[in-house]
Order: sequence, then structure tokens, then C-alpha cells
Amino acid sequence: MTRATTVRAVLAAVVLLVSLFVTLTMSPRLGLDLQGGTRLVLQAKDSPTAKADRESTDRTVEVLRQRIDALGVAEPTVTRSGEDRVLVELPDVTDPREAAEVLGRTAQLTFHPVLGVPDDAAPDPKPESKPKSGSESESAELVLPDESGGPLRLGAPDLSGAGVEDARAEFDGQRGAGWSVSLDFRDDASRDWTRLTGEAACHPPQDERRRVAIVLDEKVISSPRVSPSVTCGAGLPSGTTQITGSFSADEAKNLALLIKGGALPVPVEVVEQRTVGPTLGAEAISASARAAVIGAGLTALFITFVYRLFGGLAALALAGYTVISYAALVALGVTLTLPGLAGFVLAIGMAVDANVLAFERAREEYASRSGRTSRPLRSALAAGFRNARTAVVDSNVTTLLAAGLLFGLGSGPVKGFGVTLAIGVLVSMFSALVIARALTEMAAGSRFVTDFPGVNGIGLRGRVRTYLTRRAPQLFRRSRRWLGVSTVVVALAVLGVTLRGLNLGVEFTGGRLMEYTTSRPVGIDTARTALADAGFADAEVTTAGERELSVRTGDTGERAEAAIRNALSAEGGATTKVRDDLIGPSLGDELRRHAFIALGIAVGAQLLYLAVRFRWSFAVASVTAMVHDVVILVGVFAWLGRPIDGIFLAALLTVIGYSVNDSVVVFDRVRELWARRPGGPLLPAARAAVLQTVPRTVNTGMGALFILTALAVLGGDSLRDFALALLIGICVGTYSSVFTAVPVALEMESRRKDGGHLGRRQWQRPKPGRGRPADNGARV
Repeated sequence: MTRATTVRAVLAAVVLLVSLFVTLTMSPRLGLDLQGGTRLVLQAKDSPTAKADRESTDRTVEVLRQRIDALGVAEPTVTRSGEDRVLVELPDVTDPREAAEVLGRTAQLTFHPVLGVPDDAAPDPKPESKPKSGSESESAELVLPDESGGPLRLGAPDLSGAGVEDARAEFDGQRGAGWSVSLDFRDDASRDWTRLTGEAACHPPQDERRRVAIVLDEKVISSPRVSPSVTCGAGLPSGTTQITGSFSADEAKNLALLIKGGALPVPVEVVEQRTVGPTLGAEAISASARAAVIGAGLTALFITFVYRLFGGLAALALAGYTVISYAALVALGVTLTLPGLAGFVLAIGMAVDANVLAFERAREEYASRSGRTSRPLRSALAAGFRNARTAVVDSNVTTLLAAGLLFGLGSGPVKGFGVTLAIGVLVSMFSALVIARALTEMAAGSRFVTDFPGVNGIGLRGRVRTYLTRRAPQLFRRSRRWLGVSTVVVALAVLGVTLRGLNLGVEFTGGRLMEYTTSRPVGIDTARTALADAGFADAEVTTAGERELSVRTGDTGERAEAAIRNALSAEGGATTKVRDDLIGPSLGDELRRHAFIALGIAVGAQLLYLAVRFRWSFAVASVTAMVHDVVILVGVFAWLGRPIDGIFLAALLTVIGYSVNDSVVVFDRVRELWARRPGGPLLPAARAAVLQTVPRTVNTGMGALFILTALAVLGGDSLRDFALALLIGICVGTYSSVFTAVPVALEMESRRKDGGHLGRRQWQRPKPGRGRPADNGARV
């Protein structure tokens, strides 16, 4: 065993042991869509006294955190998102009405002297302001309805809720006072409170001016009279003040919570609300786990069948990849969301790609070295991994670009998918280039493995390679025909978008999407009729099963949601809400804009990277194939009427990375073969490159298809569209990387002045030992 092999083996063992320790001692952080709960996005708004900027939003975060802590929610998350948004995640809170009401209220608590009753004794619907003279020229006089509905004329506030140190709900059953809220003031505020009540005590007991009004959000919630026992100027000390008003237990507790939490610096509005029931999350985890086990098992069996012993060792490295990826997610504290879980499963299939690339190159090297060296297996294996390195790195970088876009421009669960995909890509390279290589190099040192090519798998030519060698198809003699086929398919996709339109999800249009389960089967027509009778004739109703209904409406309130649930209960019995997504129209516009930006940046970034790594003609050809795949995928979803939402966007960007991945592998081989014949035409090199990379394309695609088929069949409704999009994208991407990208490159090179011949100074010859001379390109 060489020194390099020993280093790889030790490194692999250390990483695996650390990962196993992390896996056994730490638990993953589940997103709300897996554990159940409510996710709120609050938009800060400008107020007459404060601007919604980063500083005021940070203060808002602190106030909200105090309120949530008082609610008793376990492990909540409150963070600022951007300049003026606050992200709130409340695990296990599946009824967001109370939480949203408490979090969204500004709670502007003030204490006012009562000046009397207006002369007309009629309530003013809006606060009336009267400037005062002297030092109080900035203050205002208000006319507000009191707790009984009658109008009160109030003076300027002498005290704000910011001076309240503590507020608590108390029940006084002995005196029959019921529930009230007791207040404690801070030092300065305590003196102001004593002065305010002392001034009120200077008026006769029945005078309205002996009252002190407590105003919450421009509403008088209580205006008690100062007790006759309080003398003029003495006032009430802090700690003996109670807010009364015939409160129920919940009203008193919520009021105390709002007062203690303090006033929000700026008003906030709920622009996004997502609620997932714990049952749905548990089912998603179970379904994804089944899909992962079955898909990974089928993938392991497939590569073992194709590459025999070395395929089995790659499958063992694949198990190591799974442990390392999971440990990385847990150790980094990544929140595992439903799309992220799907990305974790998908990356298992993609992790096979690097091994397939190396093994196919090793087969080529073994065929050329057999009989010329005493150790053909080990040298062929080393050359296979070495020659595959550039294709592995280039193809994975393009996927990392897509993952970065998902994280940077996605929202919520889509960000989690981007992180998971990026971790999967990095670990897959480690798994293939370190773990699998160490295992196969150690096995290659065995005399038994070396002497029996049918055992090691590298000495076999493979069924696909044997078939192509026998037939030797002359590809691309009429490359424009392939471009014509691609053009027709793209035209059909565009026609689908034009005629059928795109079924944009609520994330892009705004609105509300609710999913329910019923105890009795409900037909879709019955559900639509029931909702129409309840006043929701415009509601869109779809069904995913006999007892599963999805209802999409405009931006409805909680009362409307309750009415929808009651209408469904009348037809389907006990009705349970398992999902509730609410997206404001402004946020929907922003997400739609970000989706277009993400696609534009994806195209530009891929084009720039490929232009640096390859020729411009190859870069344009790869991006053309990528756009071809995107248009077809969108068109298929338009024809099928499937939703275009954030999960679809995640799948679309993944398809972009996969499509370019395939094209990079082909053009990497074209570059290598063409560079061996400086001054020669591109067509023979392109034809040979395609034929040589077809086995890799087929074997890698099969590995991904096993995983995605398992997700589509077993992943449940939440992952079915995601898996379907990736299945379509991978199939189309496999086709386009050969029959769209290569013909485009041939057409562009044929229009060059040199007629598509490679100049001697454009690329240097390969270094000695890196590949064998190519023949006429017809053999593989």
C-alpha cells in the first residue's frame, strides 16, 4: 500500500469516526414543516414617529422575543431578515391566531389625565387633537370612547408603557373583582404615576376629572377613579395599581403579556404565515426515510452489479457519505426542512457520479495498459481517478453555484434545500476521491483481485461500452436535425405555457393555501358546493386523496378559515387542518421577482464559469442546453397543471446544476481528445467524446433515477411534484447534454474562420501519462 493510499485511509477513518460520534450524540434540528408549528414573517412599517430601519427592527425583535418567552413556546426562533422583516418560528404552535394577534399588536400603552366629557357627549370615531399652549404646545388633547362606549376628553399622556417594570394577571375571588392586571413601575415612571394620580385626587369624588385613563392602541381599556382615600397631591405609589375591566382569564393574561413586553417601536404586519401539523411532518419524515433506504439500496445494488467488487466498495463509501453528510448537518446546526430532507436523499444518488466517472476512466486505462505492465489494475485505477478529477470538480462547482442561488435568493425551506445540497456536493467529492479511492486502492493490492478482472469490475468493458464498440454509430453527421428536434420540443413547451398558463403557487401570487384531512371521504364537487354555499365561491379546491383536500383562497382572515373548516366538516365529518400557508401580495411579488433574478444569475454564472474553464462555444452550448431543459420542464408542468412554487424553483435550479454537470463531463472529454490533435477538426473528437462518456451518463442517470423514483412513489404528496420535476429534468438534461449541447458547439465552431479546427496554441498537449493517443474517434 502506497503512502498516499495510507494517508487517504487514515483521513477517511478519522472523518468517519468523528461523524459517527456526532451522529450518535447529537440530534438534528428539524424545521417546522417536519416537526409541526407556525412560521411567521412580519413586515415592519413606518409610523409617524419612527422609521422601519435596521435599528428599529432590531428593537422590535427584542420586544417580540420577550412576548414569545412569556407565551411559553419551547425553543422559538426570532431573527431579523433583511432590513425590515422579522422571522418568527414557533414549534408545536399549530393554531397561530392567538400568537399572531399577540405578536402583531403594537401595544402603545399610555396613561392620560381625564379632562371631562365632551360638550356634545358624542363619541368621536377618530382621536381629536387640540394643541395646548406654553410648554405643552407639543402635546395633544384626545377624545376617545371609554370602556363602556361613552366619550372621554383626555389630556396629553403623562406616562407611557415603557415605564412599566412588570405586569401580571391576578384573580381576586374574595372581593368578587375577578381578573385584573397589576402594574409595577420603574423609578422615574413611579414618580410620574404618583404625580398623575395625585393631581386627579384633587377633584371631587364624582368628578370625571378624578379618573385616570389607561389607553392601549388608542382605545381606553380602563379609566378607574382614584380612591377617595387618596388625598390631593399624595397619589398612588407604584405596586398598588390595578387595571380592571371585567377581563376573562385569557384577556387578562394577554394584556399583561403585551404590557410587560413593551411597545413595538414600529407597527408590524404579517406578510407570510405557514402552519404545518405535527402529523404531516411525521409522515414526511417516515416517507423520506423509506425512500432513502429503498433508493440507496437499489443504487448500491446497481453499481455493485455494474462494477462488481469495486462497485461494492463504492456502495460502502456511499454509506460513509450518508453518515458524514448527516453529521455535518447536525454539527453545523442546519435546520433540516422537508425540501432539505429531499435534497439529502437526492444527493445520495448524485454522490455516485464521481465514482462512476473514475471507474469508467479506469476501465479505459486498463484496456490500454493490460499486457504492457505488471500492475495494470493499480496503475489504471490511479489514472482513472486522476483523469476524472477535473470533470468531477467542474461538474460539482456548477451544482454548488445552483445551491448558492437557492440559499441567497430562496426563502424558508428552500434555503434549507440549498444548504443541504451544498453539503451533499462537498461530501460526495470527499466520499469518492478519498474514501472510495482508499478502499479500491487497498483492494487493488490483492493478487486475487488483480488476477480476476471479472471480480474487480475494472477489467470488464461493460455492456454499454461493448455495444457502442460493435456498432460505432457515426453521430452528428447531420447535427442540425438534432437541433430541429430540440426546437420542436421547446416550441411545444412554450405552447403549453401560452395555452394552459402557469399554475403559480401562493408564494408567487399571494393568498392562502390550506390543507385538511376529513374523517369521511369528500368528493371535490361536494367540497366546492359546500364552500360556495358558505360564501367562498372563488375558492380553488383540489384533492390528493379521498380524505385530503386543499383549498386556495385570497388573503382571508381567521374567521374565514374557521368558516371554511366548518363547511368541510358538514360534509366530511371531523376536519383537521394540517397545513396553512398565507403569503401577502407584496411578498408574493418579491418572491416572484427573486425567482426570475435567480434564473438570470444562474444562466450568467454558469456561462461565465464555463467560458473560463472551456471555450466560449462550449460555454454557450452548455447554457443553451440548460435553457432548453428549463423551458421544457416549465412547459411540462404547464401542460400537467402542476403548481409552480418555491419547491418547484428548488427543483428547477437543481436541474440547472445537473444539466450543466452532464454537459461539463462531455466537453471535458472533448477538450482532452481535441487537444491531442492540434489543428484537427472538432467533429471526430466530439463524436468520440460522446461515445466514451455514454456509459458514465447511463450509469449515473440510473443511480439518480432509483432515488427519485423512490421519492416520487414513497415520498408522499409533499415531495411528489419535487421528485417529478427532477425526474423530468434529469431525463431531458441527459438528452440535451449530447443532442443539443454538442450540435450547438459544432455549429458555432463551423462558423469560425478556422472551420472548427483547434489551433496549436489554443490548448497545450496533455502531460505525459495523462491518457493515451486517440485514434479516428470511432472506437470506444
